[in-house]
Parts: sequence; C-alpha cells; structure tokens
Amino acid sequence: MPTKKVTPTKFNLTVMKIVKSNLVLLLGAAALLAAAACNKGVKGSNNNNNNGGGGGGGSTTDSVYNPVDPATPATVGFFSNNWVQRAFSGPGDGGSSPLTTTNAVTDALTINVNNVLAKVPPTVYGNNSNLWMGQIVTQPGLMQYLTDLSPNVTRGPGGSISDVYFWNGTTANPSPTDVPDSIFTNDGTLGPTGPWYGGKYGTGTPGTIMLPNYYSLLSSIKSQGLITINYAYARYGTGPNPVAAAAHLAADWVRFDNGQTKYWEIGNEDYGNWEAGWQIDVTKNHDGQPQYITGALYGQHWAVFADSMRAAAQQIGATIYIGAILYGAAPQSYDYPSIQTWNQGVLQNAGAVADFFIIHDYFTAYNANSTPQQILATGMAEAPADMAFITGQLSGAGVKTKPVAMTEWNIQATGSKQNTSYIAGMHAALTLGTFIRNGFGEASRWDLANGYASGDDMGMFNVGDEPSAPLWNPRPAFYYMYYFQRFFGDRMVYDTLKRSNADLVAYASTFSSGQAGAVVINTGGLNHVLSIDFQHFPAGATYHYMVLTGGTDNPPFSSQVIVNGTGPATPTGGPLGYSAIKTYSAPLSGTIKITVPAMSVVYLVADGK
Repeated sequence: MPTKKVTPTKFNLTVMKIVKSNLVLLLGAAALLAAAACNKGVKGSNNNNNNGGGGGGGSTTDSVYNPVDPATPATVGFFSNNWVQRAFSGPGDGGSSPLTTTNAVTDALTINVNNVLAKVPPTVYGNNSNLWMGQIVTQPGLMQYLTDLSPNVTRGPGGSISDVYFWNGTTANPSPTDVPDSIFTNDGTLGPTGPWYGGKYGTGTPGTIMLPNYYSLLSSIKSQGLITINYAYARYGTGPNPVAAAAHLAADWVRFDNGQTKYWEIGNEDYGNWEAGWQIDVTKNHDGQPQYITGALYGQHWAVFADSMRAAAQQIGATIYIGAILYGAAPQSYDYPSIQTWNQGVLQNAGAVADFFIIHDYFTAYNANSTPQQILATGMAEAPADMAFITGQLSGAGVKTKPVAMTEWNIQATGSKQNTSYIAGMHAALTLGTFIRNGFGEASRWDLANGYASGDDMGMFNVGDEPSAPLWNPRPAFYYMYYFQRFFGDRMVYDTLKRSNADLVAYASTFSSGQAGAVVINTGGLNHVLSIDFQHFPAGATYHYMVLTGGTDNPPFSSQVIVNGTGPATPTGGPLGYSAIKTYSAPLSGTIKITVPAMSVVYLVADGK
C-alpha cells in the first residue's frame, strides 16, 4: 500500500525564496516493480510488456489510417476544450543517423496508430510562475525560453504565497486593514504576513512581479492563466466576517480579470501546517472559527467563495472553472488531523459544486538523497497511483468524477544536485507521458525559478544565484520538456513494448498532420537495440529523432544535457542554440531499428504520406 509523508519546509518571506512544502508518495518496492513492468493508462491499455527478449517486431499490417477517438475521460472534462490539431514541424535534418544499427534487437515496439488512447490536452504541459522572479517580461532571454517551452498554463501568483497575497495591494496600502502583521506558519511559529501584493514590492530586490506583468507574460507566451486565490485571509482576517471579506476580494479579482482567466483555485495546500491559515489566533477571530483548519471548514468556506466568484463572472459575461483542494494520497497515522479527514470534509461540503479537483505531488521521498533509479521509478508510479486514489475518494464520497489537475509537481531529492540534473529531465519526460496516459486534465510543474540551494533547486531556470551559470540559464528539465511537446502529437496511441528488462518506457503518438512517433526512455545503465513497427500507418520516406543524454560532470547527476551530440558552453544546462539543432534522420523502409543509449530519451517522429 503506498504511503505519503508530509513534511513542511520553511516559509521564508525575508529573502523572497520559498522551498515548497511538499507531498510525497513513498512507494514500496513491490509497487515500484509492478509499475516498471507494466504501464497502464487511459482505457487500461498501452502496455509495456516484459516478455523477455525482443525480436524484430511485427510488420505493418496495412496502411489504412482510420483512427477513432475515445470518449473524453471525466478526469479531463472541460480541459479537453483546449485540444487542437497539431502539425509536426522539425528543425530540419542533419543528414546522419548514429543510432541506426544492425545489431541484434533486444526490445520491440509496435505502435497501432488507429487505436487512440487519448486526445492530448495541451494543459498537461503547464508550469508555475512566482512573484520573486522579478517582472519576467523585462527579461528578453527568459521570455524567449518561455515562448519556446510553451507552458500552455502558467499558474500564479506562487504557491504558498498565494495565501498571503493581495492582488490589489499597493506600496501605500499593501493589504486590507483587517490583516494582522503576524500569522502562524510552520506549525505554531509566528511570522510576518507580508507584504505580498499586486503592485510593485517597495523594498524588494529585484522586486516582485506586478500583476499587470503577469497578464502580460501570459499574453506574450500565449499561455492561459491559472490563478490561486488567497483563501487563508478567510481564516486570519480580524474583521467581523472574514469569510465574506475574503470571498469579496476574490470576486473583485474575477471582475478585474474580465474573462482573461478560465481556471481558478481557492487556496494552496491549506490542509498543511506550513500554510497560512492552518492555525489562527482565535482571540482575534470574530466569527467563531476553530484554531486549526479542517476539510469540512474549508469546504464550507469554498462554497462561499465560489458563489461570490461565479456571481462576478456572470456580471462580466465570463466562463470560469473553480477548483477545490484535495489531499492526493491515503493519510498516515502520523499525519495531522486536518489531513486525516480533509478529503471527506471537502467532498461533503464542496464536492457537488466544485468544477474540478486539485492535488500536488513531489514524487520522491522528502529530503532524501535519492538515487537515479528511485527518482525515475516515481515518474512511472506516482501519477497512476494518485489518480486511482482520487477517483476512489470521489466514488466513496458519492461525488461524480470531475476533472483533476496537478497544479504542482516535481521531485524533492536533496544532497547530490538531483533537482538540477538531467535525471530530473528524464523524470519530467516520464511524468508527462503518465499524465496523458492516466487522464489528468491539467498539470503544472513547480516551478520556473526558485533558489539554487547548492543544487536542491526545483526551478527550471537559474534565478541568478547558481555559480558559473548565466542569469536564466535553462536547466536540463527545460530541454526534456521542450522536446517532449515538440515531438509528441495531439493523440496518444496504443503501443506494445516487448522488453528484455524493465529499462525501456515508450509513449506513442500521432500528429493530425500525418506523422507518428514515440518518446522512448531508457532508464537503465545499458544500451538497448529497439525495433519499431507501425500498424495501419501510411508511412512516408523518412524518420527523424533527437537523443538527449547527460554529461560527465557530478556523476550520476550530471547538471548538463547533451542534445544530438551538442552540449552546453557553460558548466551546467544545455546548448542555448537548441532550436537550431538538426534532427538525426534515416530512410523509413519497413522496421526501424535503433540503439537507445543508456540513461537517454529518444524523441522520434516518422513521416506519413
């Protein structure tokens, strides 16, 4: 039985760096082995079978392309409205194919392009912005990286800070007069409330992003917003009716937003003792709230917020969807009472009226010096376990299945620079595939930039404190996510992978423009020789691919990524000319046979006629 351990991290408002408090699912060895042996997803198919040995794979049965799209899973729901047909556009071929081989096949991949598992919601490629990155839009290099990355959802204003953030605050009036100077965070510790607000942060360096620049960011990189409302103000506010005051503030933001944002969530990880509002000073509260939060109380308050926000949306003629927070795994005996009964309380009071449900997961064991294999195993195991748990919770509470969003995810390994390594990039590729396969409607990785912390940095870009790295230098995870979205089509399709061992993982897809392909991930220390056959595919003349591997520094957690033989010019990251790196290519004549290097990801697309 999977377990989850929750451990808070410091909520440091003085230096404007927050290491997120994280939820983690500690999976037993048996669960990891089972997940490694068989990938099961949408419709319960798309299996990667460990059948001992490969062979050349099955030949193409015919070339009649006639895909049938499945019904949209309820866990995707309205997020499927973002689906668009995609056309593959490669950077051009480099004229060589170093992975083509005549060696004996060890593993065989067969892709049935007519058997569609899922239409890929672009919202699974999201990310998290945050306030302490500065104005963002004033940084042309970073803006180009973000435009290329194309996070189709960019969440703001920033995790735990959302529960102390006042969107309409200014330097002169940063927050309402009924907000105390100090609130409880980190299990009984008093800390300053802020100021965190939508106007320019008066004394900060480099300053927090102004709300208009958040909207400008979304427009510039063609991303949708996902705004996290300050729920905790309903708890620590000292006015006569703090819930009504907080709900009114949220509704005012909806009116100010004027239909730009569809997706809203009320609060951030409010079940956690690290979060503002988890504990309040009852002597300053005037509506009889308890000292510690419960899921039932959050659910009751959620309904008040949602009523106000929906009324505001109706006034401006906007369509919005409002999410409620759930806890993503079975509580353990050591968890706080707020966690023990959180889901039941939320679902009883808000389950019927919430538009979607939100979970967070930081995948690896908290604050552990995890190995590459431990990290990569979670990339396969966590998403299906989380989805199974949440849908089970909904069913048990008598609540119909609704869209599920994982608005924060990452790894939380420490001690060996795991978070800034190419292993984190491989993990991201594994995870994106499992989100699609298991019917997540939305997912946003945490986060665009954070703080280096000797390599324990979840940020995708260097915020300026990493030694020997230029400002906003992309970390390896950027490259793995950039190429995944570029080489993965608009439909995930059925594949069968006959494997010599559990090292290889594959996700197959098709583009509406006629191409088909696969993302192939080798999580082991040995090369594999993979045959790839397509069924029902009118094949063209050529296939193209990129191969990403790590460097030789800091083994086994290289901070470098090598793209088709091209590495970075700096000690960390990858080649900054990534968009111009040519694909490897070879003639497409029957079965493809390539070497998949140890600890690599191969992004492959075959032309159609």
